[in-house]
Amino acid sequence: MKYFVASGEDRKLTADSRGALRGSFVELSDGVTHYELTGPEDGDVVLMAGGLTIPLFYWDGLVSELHARGLRTLACSAYGRGYSDRVRARYDETLFTRQLAELTDRLGLTARPLHLVGTSMGALVSMTYAAQFAASVSTLTIVGPAGLAKPRLTSPHRLLRNDWLAGLIARRRGRQILQGHLGHNVRDPELGAKMTEMVLDAFRFEGSLYAVFDTLQHLPFTGRDDLFRRTGALGIPTLLLWGDEDNVTPLAHFDTARALLKPQKHHVINECGHMAPFERPRDVADQLVSFVSARTERLDS
Repeated sequence: MKYFVASGEDRKLTADSRGALRGSFVELSDGVTHYELTGPEDGDVVLMAGGLTIPLFYWDGLVSELHARGLRTLACSAYGRGYSDRVRARYDETLFTRQLAELTDRLGLTARPLHLVGTSMGALVSMTYAAQFAASVSTLTIVGPAGLAKPRLTSPHRLLRNDWLAGLIARRRGRQILQGHLGHNVRDPELGAKMTEMVLDAFRFEGSLYAVFDTLQHLPFTGRDDLFRRTGALGIPTLLLWGDEDNVTPLAHFDTARALLKPQKHHVINECGHMAPFERPRDVADQLVSFVSARTERLDS
């Protein structure tokens, strides 16, 4: 799909436009990445991979909970999201995995194994990362993962395989489709409004909708059973979490995920939609910390 600037994208990402933002920026091989490495300096690092549209601020609630429990966190905005560069590249798992690998390497975090957390699309990226860098992943937490729906002949993703048609849909209806998608993510309307505002603010920058639609073209969101199965065979201690009212990646896929991933621990969070780390950060932190602590204790004993 040819790069485009959509209606409503009236800003450019520059050093000046990033100047007022909290966090740090680093130039990696594909572009500038916005990240935050925060929390207790002696804590184990939790690396977070987010979903299709979210900026790193999505993780704020969970980050605070993890810091209070002694863990250090590394959150970043994937290319095309938040305030990281809109790169003119193929937006697929290879790009996002390389971004995480280069970021952890640049920050000197490769000496100790990381606790990797992936939600929605980020779960697919996390599993790809874990396969390539298994020795550097101490635990893997998968939250409401994409990838387990079956491909359908009527799937809108099939329309996106045609570059011309994908570009047309993205330009004319991209923002409308994006807002519709965001409306399904969060159970609580107040939190949903906060999420939508957070995402759409970053979507005023040129190339944002291009990045989302190119991702939809090149990163398969259905029929990924093999990726789950291969991840389950890696032997990395895995925690599977899911919201019971997830309307994006429905709980109907939970048993399939369990069978393929073979997680050491699994848990369904009650009264929670698709974005558990954003909606129920304390519950996610409770599950994650107890899982990580049990793993650490076994290694120390």
